[in-house]
Amino acid sequence: MGIFLTSDFHFCHNRDFVYKKRGFGSIDEMNKAIIENFNEMVGADDETYVLGDLILNDNEKGLECVRALNGKLHIILGNHDTDERIRLYKELPNVVDVSFGARLKLGKKHFYLSHYPTLTANPGDRAVTYNLCGHSHTTDRFVDFYKAPIYHVEVDAHNCYPVPLAQIKEEIKIKFESESFKAMIM
Repeated sequence: MGIFLTSDFHFCHNRDFVYKKRGFGSIDEMNKAIIENFNEMVGADDETYVLGDLILNDNEKGLECVRALNGKLHIILGNHDTDERIRLYKELPNVVDVSFGARLKLGKKHFYLSHYPTLTANPGDRAVTYNLCGHSHTTDRFVDFYKAPIYHVEVDAHNCYPVPLAQIKEEIKIKFESESFKAMIM
């Protein structure tokens, strides 16, 4: 069983500033690509933490997209996840739980999962809880790392794919060891 993270699908969000920025010609093209990319990586027994903003606009069509995703979904709520959407998420057969946040542990590393970037420690502090988040639609997964141990999992930062938790742990390790990061926090 693998553990994956992602956020900010924005299924059915019909604004070109979302799908065009991601390199798609239409919202349907984006929806299809995100589902295909997701299912290419995530198997039936895998678990994925989706850190908010799954759908916008058309709830019915958006829910079809969520139903098409492999594995077991843990949904962390985002700013576009309305009360109605929360109710609908809870009815989906592939959704395990819906919450405002979660905590994961991999080896000795602790991860706090939230939609919004959250300060959990000081920059350069290795013995911390790392925040895994979305919300910003950044393409730079380390955009906030110089402020605090924050790593972005939104699809925008991962070419519209989910990211394995083990990969996140390794990327954070490499980042801490980089000379540019050491110079920034000194």
